Amino acid sequence: MSARTASPNSSWRIPPIGLFIVFIVVGLTFLGLVILFSASQSMHDDPTVLLRKQLIWLGLATVAGGIAMLVNLEALRDYAYLLALGSMLLLGLVLIPGIGVEVNGARRWMDFGFMRLQVSEIGKLGLLFAMSHYLASHRRDLGHLLKGYVYPCCLLGMFCGLIILEPDFGTAFLCGAVGGCMLFLAGVHLKYLIPTALVALTGFSVAVYLDPVRLQRITSFLDVEGNRSDSAYQLWQGILAFGAGGIQGVGLGAGRQQMSFLPEAHTDFIFAIVGEELGFVFTAGVVVLFMTLFFIGILQLKRAPNLYQYLLVMGALLFITFQALINIGVVTGCLPTKGMSLPFISYGGSNLVFMFVLTGIILNGFRSWELPALRKQRDL
Repeated sequence: MSARTASPNSSWRIPPIGLFIVFIVVGLTFLGLVILFSASQSMHDDPTVLLRKQLIWLGLATVAGGIAMLVNLEALRDYAYLLALGSMLLLGLVLIPGIGVEVNGARRWMDFGFMRLQVSEIGKLGLLFAMSHYLASHRRDLGHLLKGYVYPCCLLGMFCGLIILEPDFGTAFLCGAVGGCMLFLAGVHLKYLIPTALVALTGFSVAVYLDPVRLQRITSFLDVEGNRSDSAYQLWQGILAFGAGGIQGVGLGAGRQQMSFLPEAHTDFIFAIVGEELGFVFTAGVVVLFMTLFFIGILQLKRAPNLYQYLLVMGALLFITFQALINIGVVTGCLPTKGMSLPFISYGGSNLVFMFVLTGIILNGFRSWELPALRKQRDL
């Protein structure tokens, strides 16, 4: 049996270090369900509507994460480009009126009646597998201009370009940041990456400048107090929520911001509700949990048997932690306002499923990397 088709460990056992990841994800998800129930009290006559929907998505996410943890990652390499092509096709289809659903000026979703899918989440997964497979397959060519730089940058640029057309500037920036880190970690020369990063940031800035909505978010961010009744209203209310919560918080269900004062309190700005109701201790705890997840993953990467699995797990870690960093930065006023979910906590099915799949990929790596060398040889 070849290395590409070798069966992973048939045991379902998760190594001890992987259990820390499980505990972190379960803890963050449980906190999200509790805060979601509190934050949605004023949104419907029945305050359990969103909670019940999120529980359904949680069931689907758990199944998807379990499959991702048990699947043979090496065998998936044969389908990496197919996954990338399929995800790019979906990213193109969602831009077509009548196929893609437009919400608040952005066309990012496909409506299947019983569920609404945010296509960019599939795009992230396609990008992750395609970049990992390509960079690992052309490891010896990474010093070459075309194979080691132009081709992978074009692959990354196609994903980011399709996402930015939705428009979804934040997710495009996230994909670009993760893809750039993967290029650097794979060994692409900095003499190529640094000028490319500067050009990409310049182009991104020009795109923001030419978009009145995004430009207004930037200018409002620079003067939050002066625009607190207008374009910076959401950010101002989020800051007030943290101030009201203080160290210990006002108590679960006792916050005021979820009473229709804070827009998107159950999605993008749910971290502010955590700050108001549970206080600094819990908000700091959330940050510590994301940091712990990242550093546990980093410490385990030295066990990766090849560049493909190294980049795959590293990319999964970066997608989770970078998204958390951006959301927390936005809600606390450190970054301009951008609609991006807080992993495992915010309401939203597509992102929850994607985050559980990423977690499954990380656990998959940990589980297979724990195999004794003799066992691996027998499987081969």
